[in-house]
Amino acid sequence: MKDRKSQDRVARIQADWHRERPDIDVSPQRVIGRLHRLAGRLSEELCVVYGRYGLSEGEFDVLCALRRAGEPYERAPGELAAHTMVTTGAMSKRIDRLERAGLVTRRRSDDDQRGRIVALTGPGLELIDLAFTEHMRNERRLLDLLTPAEAELLEPLLTRWLSRLEHRSVDPMARSGPTD
Repeated sequence: MKDRKSQDRVARIQADWHRERPDIDVSPQRVIGRLHRLAGRLSEELCVVYGRYGLSEGEFDVLCALRRAGEPYERAPGELAAHTMVTTGAMSKRIDRLERAGLVTRRRSDDDQRGRIVALTGPGLELIDLAFTEHMRNERRLLDLLTPAEAELLEPLLTRWLSRLEHRSVDPMARSGPTD
């Protein structure tokens, strides 16, 4: 066994669990634990850029969804929720803050007077173009910690895993095999 000082945090936690609960297979931590830590670290690194523009991660996501819509850079709130994978309640709070900041506007839908449309303002478009440019430079910096060959191997693995996870039962504890 490796010296504890040469092990990463996940390996140390796994060794502790193996010592305390040798009856449980803790090998999934080798991947899941590291991915979980990596996701946290990546979020921290990404949020630094959003913060420079006075945005939270969710607000950045809303502005990006509007920008990706193309001219006239607008979507219905339900559409925004679908494009950002958040609830409509959380979306309303994000839109409220972005509207107060003058980055988006809301208006009645031309097709359905009960519906609303959210649109980027001129300052919102300018801000998201600057923020997204810096965001992509930041993502490149983070991805460059891997070699191009490593990144090329990782991308299809993550794509398959995410696809399988997203297409399974809504129950997070659902089994893919027969039940007991």
